[in-house]
Amino acid sequence: MNDQLKTIFLKAKLNFAVLAAILGIVVIGKFTNPQFTNTVFLTADQLVSDLYIVFIAITLGAFIPNFKLVAFGSIAAFIGAAILIQLGIFTYLTIDYVFAILIVILGFASIANLYRHYREFRF
Repeated sequence: MNDQLKTIFLKAKLNFAVLAAILGIVVIGKFTNPQFTNTVFLTADQLVSDLYIVFIAITLGAFIPNFKLVAFGSIAAFIGAAILIQLGIFTYLTIDYVFAILIVILGFASIANLYRHYREFRF
């Protein structure tokens, strides 16, 4: 394997872990709860076409140098919103919608972060 490619894989483990987790959610979700998975990813597709969530995600991934803050902060915000939904405080949100937002944010932020840090490598 190319030395530059090894360097990218070693330095960007969290980015690739996030993208692999999204892919894993798709595969596992299709076998365990396909209706919920379809709902989440249809909502995520609609969020991507709205573009404002995509711009926020790309901004987070490209301009916050520590991607751990973005990843764990997004997950913490999701957990907080899920708790508030279950408590009945956010009556207008659903877990499906918030989970779709999490997937879009993490996916686009990790890709933007990868591009920002590793665009200088030439293959």
